Amino acid sequence: MELSVVIPVYNEEESVEPLIRETKSVLETLAKKYELILVDDGSTDGTYPLLLQLHESEPRIKVVRFKRNFGQTAAIAAGLAYAQGEVIVAMDGDGQNDPGDIPALLGKLDEGFDLVSGWRFPRQDPFLSRRLPSQMANALISWMTQVKLHDYGCTLKAVRREVARDLKLYGEMHRFIPAMAYERGARIAEIKVHHRPRRWGKSKYGIARTFRVVLDLLTVKFLLNYATRPLHIFGLIGLVSGGGGFLIAVYLTAQKLYYGAGIGGRPLLLLAVLLIFIGFQFITMGLLGEMLARTYHESQGKPIYVVKEFLGERRAQ
Repeated sequence: MELSVVIPVYNEEESVEPLIRETKSVLETLAKKYELILVDDGSTDGTYPLLLQLHESEPRIKVVRFKRNFGQTAAIAAGLAYAQGEVIVAMDGDGQNDPGDIPALLGKLDEGFDLVSGWRFPRQDPFLSRRLPSQMANALISWMTQVKLHDYGCTLKAVRREVARDLKLYGEMHRFIPAMAYERGARIAEIKVHHRPRRWGKSKYGIARTFRVVLDLLTVKFLLNYATRPLHIFGLIGLVSGGGGFLIAVYLTAQKLYYGAGIGGRPLLLLAVLLIFIGFQFITMGLLGEMLARTYHESQGKPIYVVKEFLGERRAQ
């Protein structure tokens, strides 16, 4: 299988059939062996019967049906797991992503990249409720992950299978796929793709989603930078807190010994004790995190590196 196209759908009975028809017409021009994987994320309308009909009429259309709604990240993760293609393309099921951009994504991938992400331009969404929060989130994500992209929220992506199989997705982390792939050594590119006005249904996401994205960003930042060395982050916070408390305690001690000042009822003394205890707790958390990280990697035999190529005679295991 050369190409897999993964499309998560949730209550998209109006858009799914024309989208599949349009996607197939694009894929037929590529002269590649392909499959379409539709992930039904617990739809409650007539989406699944339509998917069933499409599968019966076209064996290359494969359907994964969830027992309930698990969210877009879970749907994409399932699609990646079931995909058999050497290259996997993911796209939204609401029809706003243009299947006509797939050849451009594949062409960019052939230039030597491992993942090509779409940049919806111009974006056909309301400014205040969708585009402005998205721009702020994209700037924050790019700054924290050091992977400079204009549009982390675009589902339309092409990724090589060897990169996709290493991705572990939870929460709302599907938008952080480029950053997670980059951490594993993948070469990332971004190209402009069409973003079409919504023709069917309504958006299932609101501005409240931005807050969940920020929380997931903190998780991704920790996993990317400190998953194998948690003491470096917790220990640093502990040292700063404990060191600050120790300096305040030294200052108060000098006040008591040399100037006879009363310090028993001063709030500064309570702050010093609090900072020292917080510092001790953070350092302890870091040490426990180090033990957990080592247990995780050693128990699963999971390496902390990714080998791109090996030249020489491989030793017997």
